[in-house]
Amino acid sequence: MRLFWEITRRSFRRFMTYRAAALAGLVTNVFFGLLRVSVLLALYDGRPEVAGYTVPGIITYTALTQAVIAYLSLFGWFDLMQSVYTGEIAADLLKPMRLFTFWLAQDTGRAAVNILLRGVTIMIIYGLLFDLTYPQTAVQTLAVILTIILSWLLSFTWRFLINLPAFWTPNARGIVRLGYVLAWFFSGFLMPLRFLPDWVQRVAYLTPFPHMLNSVVDVYVGVLSGTELLRVLLIQAAWVLALALMGQLVLKTAVRRLVILGG
Repeated sequence: MRLFWEITRRSFRRFMTYRAAALAGLVTNVFFGLLRVSVLLALYDGRPEVAGYTVPGIITYTALTQAVIAYLSLFGWFDLMQSVYTGEIAADLLKPMRLFTFWLAQDTGRAAVNILLRGVTIMIIYGLLFDLTYPQTAVQTLAVILTIILSWLLSFTWRFLINLPAFWTPNARGIVRLGYVLAWFFSGFLMPLRFLPDWVQRVAYLTPFPHMLNSVVDVYVGVLSGTELLRVLLIQAAWVLALALMGQLVLKTAVRRLVILGG
């Protein structure tokens, strides 16, 4: 555990040095978020509520989805793939901890920096510009914290899994990008899932993606409560466990393949 937190701390310090990049990303996120707010408000056309989302709720949805782009690495994470192609993976496999845990520790530091420098800041900026929806009770606030953490773990396990084809192909970037495109659509990043046809929602909820982002928004704006809220948290945790186990199985096969090629 001490080694895990040492790696996390060093990763945090490393990403903290790129403050100029974080500022540039912050400005970009805010700008495109304002464009998304304009488009979604046009959809309301004077109506106070659409599919359970009030006007403040849909603006909060936009703010949240923009705030977690960097936190969840929604636009791309190819680090594990690159380590395979550069050969660094050989040294990583010799480290005194599992490869999954090693990358999880690094991603913990990265995610912490991005939620502080970009996530919280974006929510503050939007709070100054608009009338946002906020958690109303202590239970809801705790649920928001839990669902945000689980969403990151779900994002990491998915990113780890889709980077593993690098062990079998000389360029897995296309496979990884396809994984991100699926996540953008079915997670509710492009549009709240409640706005989509029922059959699309049913298909989406057969995947882990809605629990990567859409569930976070539903919990935050108060669309979910009571047993529904508990059910969503449990499903998030179940998907994290399922993808983590799947990643370990694929990695085990991948490492065997790597050993054969190397020897």
